[in-house]
Amino acid sequence: MADERSQVDTQKDIDQIIKTARMLGVEVNETDVAQWLTAMAASGTMEWEVDEEAGIYGHEITLLDFDKATLDRYRRIADIVQLPDLPNVETAISLAGSAAQGVIQRYPGDCDYFERVNIKAETREEACRILANLMRDKALDKFEGPGYQLIEVKFGTWKADVIKDGERLKAGSPISWNPDEVKAGKMHVFRASGEPWEVAWEYGCLDPGWCKMDWVIAEPERGRVVNASNMLDVTWEAPDGSITPLDGFIDPYFQEVYLEADSVPLFAKLARHVSPQALDEYVQQITREVFKYTHEHPNYGKAAKRMYNIFRLTGRHQAAALIRELFDEPAALLYQVWSLLDTIDDAGRPDSTLDREAVVQQTDALIRDVVECCEGPLETEIVMALIRLRDGITGRVELGESWDTLIADSRTKVEQLVNEFFKVKLLGIPEVREFLDSLGDQVGPVA
Repeated sequence: MADERSQVDTQKDIDQIIKTARMLGVEVNETDVAQWLTAMAASGTMEWEVDEEAGIYGHEITLLDFDKATLDRYRRIADIVQLPDLPNVETAISLAGSAAQGVIQRYPGDCDYFERVNIKAETREEACRILANLMRDKALDKFEGPGYQLIEVKFGTWKADVIKDGERLKAGSPISWNPDEVKAGKMHVFRASGEPWEVAWEYGCLDPGWCKMDWVIAEPERGRVVNASNMLDVTWEAPDGSITPLDGFIDPYFQEVYLEADSVPLFAKLARHVSPQALDEYVQQITREVFKYTHEHPNYGKAAKRMYNIFRLTGRHQAAALIRELFDEPAALLYQVWSLLDTIDDAGRPDSTLDREAVVQQTDALIRDVVECCEGPLETEIVMALIRLRDGITGRVELGESWDTLIADSRTKVEQLVNEFFKVKLLGIPEVREFLDSLGDQVGPVA
């Protein structure tokens, strides 16, 4: 009887999803929705599992949305961005963000990686020094080439206010190193008093903080370029076996797909240290981000992605299923266009070492995407801007300072279209509207 009731409830959910989707003008595959709802109902909120055939693992719910057909591609890119294992260093590389949800997000903009790095050392200070060497060695090894170009490294935390390139950076903010600074092993800033200060790479060892490495990757065989980042969650394992996160917090595992099954022992060891309140804390964190992207700095595309994660992890499967379908709509392609404009900005500059033809083909693809899913005056303006950017990349014209203006204006116009699409659709889902209306009562201060 319980199974029969469950089937009846599932069918009611499907009927309501289809009814709402039709009102929104969104196409829904009933079979896919039914399979997804059934799988979600069987998943545990804190459970993780291993897909032995594919050699991947992660949170049960996250694996449902991963497109295994893309696995070889993401492993190839991971070879560029991931830190290596060493006798005293264990790592577990994973895919995160929209790239880890390829079943539903057909148009991911970036390749976001997340790597757990466990360093065995006598002291915390030694672990920080090992991390500093690891990150710089990786940056120099994959500095630039036809298939990749280092863009930025975040390592360290400012202990005092400084001024860099005319911008005041407050104590406590992460230290961003451009490629030349990483290569030199130092940067030049001014103290708040105006005194010049040469900051050595090793300064980051005092408090590594938020550690992240960014590249632009060229894929000539696919005719595209893509931003690839690797965010590091670093822990120190002392001789007594105790585990200490260098940034004070071991991240939960609710949105990653781990790409190497042989790293399961490290993951299992670290997972034991994840807070029992991790799910609640994660939901609170991304709820604050939804507030930010709907009330303070509107970006309804980003808000949609975060609400999907909130609803699927908290049992609100009807709303999650409807948001899931939005990412399959042609207009959702604009989110990828918006994201890839940053990639074109990095890859298309005259000093870039990336394969030029791949950058040109990527720009052509963006033009086609805009033409296919837009109409009206904004479409014309975006297409003309992209054509001018293409001319600059090929050398047909010299854009000079107007390059930055074209990129910024194009991003603003595309963001406007993305916001319009996702806002209208999201507010048409009753449970989403109720959730957004209640945000003022749910969230604390937004960082």
